[in-house]
Amino acid sequence: MPLFFEGSGTVSAQREHFTDLGYLVLPALLPGSLLDRLVPEVDRWVDDGLRSRSIAACLDPGPDHDPPPVMELELPAHGELITHEPLLRVIADLMGAPFVFHHLHSDRHNPGVPGKPWHHDHEPNDAGDPDLSMVHALHYLGGLDGTVGNLTVVPGSHHRPWAKSALAHLGTTELPGEVVIDELPPGSTVVINSALLHARRPAPSPPGSPARYFVDASYCQTGARWRPVKPYWRHMLRTARTLDLDGGRWPELFAERHFTEYARHA
Repeated sequence: MPLFFEGSGTVSAQREHFTDLGYLVLPALLPGSLLDRLVPEVDRWVDDGLRSRSIAACLDPGPDHDPPPVMELELPAHGELITHEPLLRVIADLMGAPFVFHHLHSDRHNPGVPGKPWHHDHEPNDAGDPDLSMVHALHYLGGLDGTVGNLTVVPGSHHRPWAKSALAHLGTTELPGEVVIDELPPGSTVVINSALLHARRPAPSPPGSPARYFVDASYCQTGARWRPVKPYWRHMLRTARTLDLDGGRWPELFAERHFTEYARHA
């Protein structure tokens, strides 16, 4: 499995790898000072019921698409993670064009967590343009060590027009050509093309296995309007601008004009 540290090799080599295979591994991208603040925020997000309220606001948004009491990006370290400069530079290099923030999810996977079946997370854009990229940055705060589930991807599968759950009936069974990513140091990030087939395969969790702290952030190349997945997406982007999360360095990152209206998925 090729591993690319941010700054190693050439930008063109990383872009070619990502274009062909659909993923790029960035070991230890996140500094310890950020991890030390992210982990307790994830604990608060889960233990205080904020994650449950966020899910409820998406499942039953109501006529006014009211936001939950707290969004992930309002947690200071989570907001900093979205705009972590080394990450955004990698994404800019991979896309080769301006991009916009799409959404953020945060969770803690405890030992014994079930797997997540084969799927992809790509959303459509209103131009129907397959050449416009959407990426997910999968952040493993404590790394991966073969317990509490492994990230498994099918390199190159983003080149085919799969439906999101076309292979969900297979669960997490092994697929030809798959790559299992199960050894990463703390603070590692895997950037995937959002159309890449991937799964969380359950793994044995020996007694005393630590929880897996996981945050994923999604970004879309500009050039068309993308379908949002959060019904309160306008409030989310407006809050990010109010908090000045981009620091004036990425003017398109929280711009509303890059999105269609929200529509519940069929």
